[in-house]
Amino acid sequence: MKEIENLYKLYKEDIYRYLLSLTHNPDLSEDLLSETFINAIKSIINFKGRSSIKTWLFSIARNLWLQNIRKEKTMVEYNDLLGLYVADTIDEKLITKETANRISDLLLEKDERTQKIVSMRLEGYSFIEIAEEVNISESSARVIDFRTKKWIRSILQKEGID
Repeated sequence: MKEIENLYKLYKEDIYRYLLSLTHNPDLSEDLLSETFINAIKSIINFKGRSSIKTWLFSIARNLWLQNIRKEKTMVEYNDLLGLYVADTIDEKLITKETANRISDLLLEKDERTQKIVSMRLEGYSFIEIAEEVNISESSARVIDFRTKKWIRSILQKEGID
């Protein structure tokens, strides 16, 4: 039990910030953080060491977030995830099919690596997991994601879709 406590102290801030970036809701992020460590305690015996403990905890957090979305909505659509991706400028509840299609079209203009990074973010992967998958640094994954969002937002604003 002491090991879990140490893991909690070591990773709680990173996982909380990750969940907050997904939910945009501090209370929900706290709840999901707690659930993440409860699930980790329950399934630590199944941890096979194929990834780091941190990556494993992030994947538990991501899965809990996705479960939460599915509970709230019977069906999570790609357009909903696109709305969340650009949520800083567009109310995700107001995203239209046309806007989602425009975002999809814009993403197709980007290189394959950028598309993969965005796709993985939409699926809830952490930047650590993305970096491992795409074989770049975590900070590079963050920068590519940030610049892509900024680029999409600027085009949507120019087109009057903000």
